[in-house]
Amino acid sequence: MTEDEKNAGVGETRRVRVVLVDDHRMFRTGVQAEIGETDRTGVEVVGEAADVDQAVTVITATRPEVVLLDVHLPGGGGVEVLRRCAPLMAAAENPVRFLALSVSDAAEDVIGVIRGGARGYVTKTITGTDLVDSVFRVQDGDAVFSPRLAGFVLDAFASTDAPPVDEDLDRLTQREREVLRLIARGYAYKEIAKQLFISVKTVESHVSAVLRKLQLSNRHELTRWATARRLV
Repeated sequence: MTEDEKNAGVGETRRVRVVLVDDHRMFRTGVQAEIGETDRTGVEVVGEAADVDQAVTVITATRPEVVLLDVHLPGGGGVEVLRRCAPLMAAAENPVRFLALSVSDAAEDVIGVIRGGARGYVTKTITGTDLVDSVFRVQDGDAVFSPRLAGFVLDAFASTDAPPVDEDLDRLTQREREVLRLIARGYAYKEIAKQLFISVKTVESHVSAVLRKLQLSNRHELTRWATARRLV
């Protein structure tokens, strides 16, 4: 790079437009506050969403550089957002890049969103300064992971003697996995229906499908199955 090229950028503030997807409004507010308090400026939150449908609508309308995406969302989870936004990620110009920001460090969640196309995965214990740095790195095309997760992700994808995803769990759809988790956590059918914006009858159908695919008899066996795999 010539001296003129170096000087050309002096005084310019780099900007990155971000959409924040999380089903907890208080958390979204907290993230914006953390970003605003960091020494490094340039991250602009141009949209927010609390579920899958809202996320797809906002991301499509605003075309941000980076999406901060929670893994567990009503309507199908972060993986469903990634699936429906795949054309935006694959765009030749100005692709939308995704960085998972979640409280979960479960193997299934991490591998699921990385397989779905996310460029990284950080947990919600991250500081505001590190989060802003991660956003800029993802915009540049880098892969970004919380330190504890980086080695795990490499091992999961490089391993030749163990599958990265449980074969039994892989039989379930994303929605069935969400219902499975909530059942295992002790939620009643009505509570699950409200959480996922579906009818009680649909919840019952998903539970029946999960039990059939996993060859289990009742929700107590299902809870033990999920607990043994650390899905709860």
